[in-house]
Amino acid sequence: MKSGRSNLYQSLYKTKLTLLAVIAIVVGTALLLLSAWAEQQPGWELLSAAVVNDVGVALLTTGLVVIAFEYINREHGEAQAMHRLRQVVAEQAPAIRDAVIQGFAFNADDLARVSSPEVLDQIVRNSLAIQLKDRQLAEDVYTDLRQQVIRAPERWHDVHVSVALDPWKDGPAAGVGSMFVATVRWEYRVVPSSSVMRFSAVSDLDDYRTLLDDPTTTGAWYFEPIANLNGASPESFELVQFTVNGEERRIRRSSRKDEQTYTVDTGVAAGSSEEAKISYTYRALVQKNSHLLAIDFPRPAKGVKVELWYGNSGIRHMTVLDPIASAQKSHITQRPDSVPTSTVEVGFDGWIFPRSGVVFVWVLEGEIDTKPSPEAKGKSSSSRSV
Repeated sequence: MKSGRSNLYQSLYKTKLTLLAVIAIVVGTALLLLSAWAEQQPGWELLSAAVVNDVGVALLTTGLVVIAFEYINREHGEAQAMHRLRQVVAEQAPAIRDAVIQGFAFNADDLARVSSPEVLDQIVRNSLAIQLKDRQLAEDVYTDLRQQVIRAPERWHDVHVSVALDPWKDGPAAGVGSMFVATVRWEYRVVPSSSVMRFSAVSDLDDYRTLLDDPTTTGAWYFEPIANLNGASPESFELVQFTVNGEERRIRRSSRKDEQTYTVDTGVAAGSSEEAKISYTYRALVQKNSHLLAIDFPRPAKGVKVELWYGNSGIRHMTVLDPIASAQKSHITQRPDSVPTSTVEVGFDGWIFPRSGVVFVWVLEGEIDTKPSPEAKGKSSSSRSV
């Protein structure tokens, strides 16, 4: 586009120059003819004066010289102009390069406007390779980051998860089939990517892994079949409450063999840029003998707080594992034994990537021999590990 515009300006300049030369030739010729005619006419001698004659000669000569110079010098002039242009570009190339790089480095909007997604990906990979001094590592890190974060449909903020463990009264108190009822409440801010949220409970590990990779699934729960219970049993998992900005939303349930699904229409239009506050509560059965409860984060989340209450549940020790890959540290606190309700809190201020989370691991009272061994006499009992 710029090259075409430059050629147009150049052609216009040459046309103007040729037109002026032609006008000069015509006017000069006319003056010479007028001077010659005036010499032969009585009383018109003034027009035949040397001034008129000289002006005519000068204009005629100038017009002819201009046309001759333009014709002879056309190719040489273009070559000379291109040489000057290359020389200027070569001299200013470092300054132009630095200005472009600096503009892109400090103005993301300009970079996004002139670059395609593929070019942006390559710029990031090259930058990482320079910083890490390892191109293969940079490729792998960025590929993983792109899969987990860039392609994530949503990003959650100020995530608060509260969990309460209570013994399940409809089953045995201990041994095979003994359960905890985990009442889990989630609350966070998000710009919803879809108007429908979906929660599923399954008893097949392959189906569970598939749901974890499904961007349309908000939450997935795996329940190992035991006795007469499986993933399709209402007792194993139930979404009991869902609100958007404090407004209750209707919950629909469907089930099939070993699987059940809950869907909720959030009332937020798909593609809307409006942020919403999502809150929901579900109940799920957890086997006591599994000794762990995992809280996974299906979306990138920032500002996370997880609380677990386990008082009167028969748990002697509670340990918290936070497999969060970050330079920041989690904040883990536990209420002292003097407080009746046993509570563990985990806080993390940075970003948590999908497939990260918090794992609670416990030891039951019935699994601890309260009688000290002879070697342990006079020593303190095991401390809580958090």
